[in-house]
Amino acid sequence: MRRRMSRREWEHRKKRQRRRAIFARGFALLVVLLFGVGLGFGIHKIIRKAAREPVDPPEIMEMLLTENPYSRPGEALEKVKNIFVHYTANPGTSAEENRNYFENLKDTQETSASSHFIIGYDGEIIQCIPREEIAYAVKGRNYDSISIECCHLAEDGSFTGATYQSLLHLVDWLLYEYDLQPEDVLRHYDAGGKPCPLYYVEHEDAWERLLEDLK
Repeated sequence: MRRRMSRREWEHRKKRQRRRAIFARGFALLVVLLFGVGLGFGIHKIIRKAAREPVDPPEIMEMLLTENPYSRPGEALEKVKNIFVHYTANPGTSAEENRNYFENLKDTQETSASSHFIIGYDGEIIQCIPREEIAYAVKGRNYDSISIECCHLAEDGSFTGATYQSLLHLVDWLLYEYDLQPEDVLRHYDAGGKPCPLYYVEHEDAWERLLEDLK
């Protein structure tokens, strides 16, 4: 035989049911709110990007690295929050020579290093890594950023006019593609303190001017 519930047990059971109902309604409201916020943010991004002037991609030579553990691991790039600017730190070397250095790391195994793009001192742009994959460029930030190496002739690390113009065009295009702003462009130095790109670390005014040129 079923035992009859006492009044106290019955009230306790009702309270528990009410608490569950309140929790369920609150959870459902939270889900709706989060969905609404996410949808609104997505629509805002679409509208903001649609309002921007489209940017044509620069001329890019695709010379992708061979997949290997030292320079192109083939891992997916999860998202893009920043564009990082680097310099090669070896004056007078070309974009292709620096690309080949990354390629040869699969054989030398001396370190892990690469970048998505390399800009030569004559302004040519070589792509080493697909934009959907990570590069070994900025420790701790490889999974949410795109990196650009810039060649240079001067010992102080300053870029030639051709390199500078190609950098502006490439970065401008990437900002449009990922719906980012000029303030989302960083130096390697800004993520860990490495003096790279050297000239733009030692000359803050030049870096600020580069960001202004992007705007």
